Amino acid sequence: MIDHLLLLPRLRIQNANAISSPMTWGFPAMSAFVGVQQVLERNLPDDIKLVFNEIGVVCHYIEPQVTEGGFIKAFHLTRNPVDKSGGTAAIVEEGRAHLEVSLLIGVESKGDDLGSADRRRAIAQALYEQIQGMRIAGGSVMPSLDTQKRHRPELVSFSALESDRKKQWQRLKRRLLPGFALVLRDDLLVEHTATLKARDENATALDAWLDLSRLNHECHTEQVKADKGDKDGKEKEVVRWNVRRPYPGWLVPIPVGYGAISDLYSPGEVANARDPEVPFQFVESLYSIGEWVSPHRLQSPDDLMWFVDNDLERGIYRLQNDYANTRQQD
Repeated sequence: MIDHLLLLPRLRIQNANAISSPMTWGFPAMSAFVGVQQVLERNLPDDIKLVFNEIGVVCHYIEPQVTEGGFIKAFHLTRNPVDKSGGTAAIVEEGRAHLEVSLLIGVESKGDDLGSADRRRAIAQALYEQIQGMRIAGGSVMPSLDTQKRHRPELVSFSALESDRKKQWQRLKRRLLPGFALVLRDDLLVEHTATLKARDENATALDAWLDLSRLNHECHTEQVKADKGDKDGKEKEVVRWNVRRPYPGWLVPIPVGYGAISDLYSPGEVANARDPEVPFQFVESLYSIGEWVSPHRLQSPDDLMWFVDNDLERGIYRLQNDYANTRQQD
């Protein structure tokens, strides 16, 4: 249960990385925001003694930098300078998006006085100013357009009383509207995999992931009564197209971390590693299903928080979210 929650509202991010993994694009991967949390914690001023445990993201606005119109979209790419021979230099495709997000970080006191409202206000303002100079998901944080200071940072200390805690969360949720929070739906992926296996024993989790990631248009026929002016008076067979949705909600494919595809090598054993001082391991992306949920539907702040949940023995480095577990308990 979260006791203290830091809100950094309405951050405008320009040219964030829209290619979240080798197989998905759109909103940046949640690992990018967990990285922001870690960098922010490592660069805390000496007088702020906090521990950051988890992070949640509410997206208020997104504008992918892609061509519009038609069924196929393409990223807007920069024109690289010519090489020394005068020819066109090779380009690496980059996807960008402009965002407006609010970050919620679950914090824990490490000797700081969070019982004082003035102290909490000072910490929230200091961290809000600090994040203005950082990069988030590869994008630049732009100055706020909120000249009237309606959206201010806040460090909330939740009450021990459940009734007061709910009132605090209700007030905080209103500040996050309009927007959508990304939560994890591993449970739907597992359930849909079992459904497909019941129809076809060769079905895999990949089939279920792809089935949940797309819009499935299905054709069916039905008998319709003849019009009054029709001389025959017989029923007619009409073809209709429907979109099949196995589950309600706004479901999307998302990367959730990395899985090892090699042994763990000692520091310096692999040439050209980014950091020769730490162990190295080759990995590939792990995928799951996420759901965009309006904050007013979240029962507690724990629902939208993401945290690191690694299994080092199995070589799994992934993120976790308890939204589905909370729904099952309710």
